[in-house]
Amino acid sequence: MMKESDPSWKPTFIVKPDGGCQGDGIYLVKDPSDVRLTGSLQNRPAVVQEYICKPLLVDKLKFDIRLYVLLKSLEPLEIYVAKDGLSRFCTEPYQEPTVKNLHQVFMHLTNYSLNIHSGNFIHSDNANTGSKRTFSSILCRLSSRGADVKKVWSDIISLVIKTIIALTPELKVYYQSDIPAGKPGPTCFQILGFDILLMKNLKPMLLEVNANPSMRIEHEQELSPGVFENVPSPVDEEVKVAVIRDTLRLVDPQKKKRKDIQVQLDWLGKSKASKLMTGPAGLPSLCLKQVFPKYAKQFNYLRLVDKVAALFIRFLGVKGTTKLGPTGFRTFIRLLWGHSSLPQAKVKDFQVPVQCIVH
Repeated sequence: MMKESDPSWKPTFIVKPDGGCQGDGIYLVKDPSDVRLTGSLQNRPAVVQEYICKPLLVDKLKFDIRLYVLLKSLEPLEIYVAKDGLSRFCTEPYQEPTVKNLHQVFMHLTNYSLNIHSGNFIHSDNANTGSKRTFSSILCRLSSRGADVKKVWSDIISLVIKTIIALTPELKVYYQSDIPAGKPGPTCFQILGFDILLMKNLKPMLLEVNANPSMRIEHEQELSPGVFENVPSPVDEEVKVAVIRDTLRLVDPQKKKRKDIQVQLDWLGKSKASKLMTGPAGLPSLCLKQVFPKYAKQFNYLRLVDKVAALFIRFLGVKGTTKLGPTGFRTFIRLLWGHSSLPQAKVKDFQVPVQCIVH
């Protein structure tokens, strides 16, 4: 349909097998019919996306950004974004895809697990060089060229919030099925890995969200043929340790521990304590920045489906389930249309979501 409306449109597609990881099974095609040539999609479903042909390049190389996002709470919704991330580079100079170079994974795919096998992969202890760098080093480089780095961050934060708002309604339904309201349950949180690509115009594009991002802070180094050793990766350590540490600080309900540390610091005296403390409770300042509800006003208009999910959960009838039966649905409609014990203001709030469910 797109080609009929625009004959000049000649896209490249990237095919990602469902349930895959570390770049396994990903390939590029020029024609959608070529997807069938690589195996049965019925046996292994795949996601097919239009390939972004004009990414931002650094040192003539394509790269993506792994940004860590903490979903601290669903109700109320709380989102934190790490102030730094990882930039993962391809290992061959980038060229726009052609039939001849579609198979060159080291040119097109930024996956660390693929590029580490390239002879051009560079392990570096410096955050500004190598095949894996900090995102902050890229931003510094862009800033030195006159780019509006604040706008880049603002656009990335907007992308993160919109993506999680799209995810939360379904997450809430599954959450209540495992931990019904009124029952004591664990505090649930999740660290998500957002893979983002910057376009030439610095617009961020979401590639995918990883529910179980790697937190490894070392890499394998071949000492001699067939002999490997795990070597620390300073770039990974700088970013990931801070994310894990500050996630635990934010979700830790035992505030007493921090008070105990403060008492010990007071006992040491101001001079010694000042040398030890770089932040609250002797820890560095948080690397995780709250973006929601901090910027909630800008995005609340997108939370219509959230209201639908809240209504769905409220009228399920049986706690701990994910299906609204006929009785529950009739009760749900009856309560909202004329016989509701809800305040009138609440009824008005729910009228549009109700129409969505009915349709």
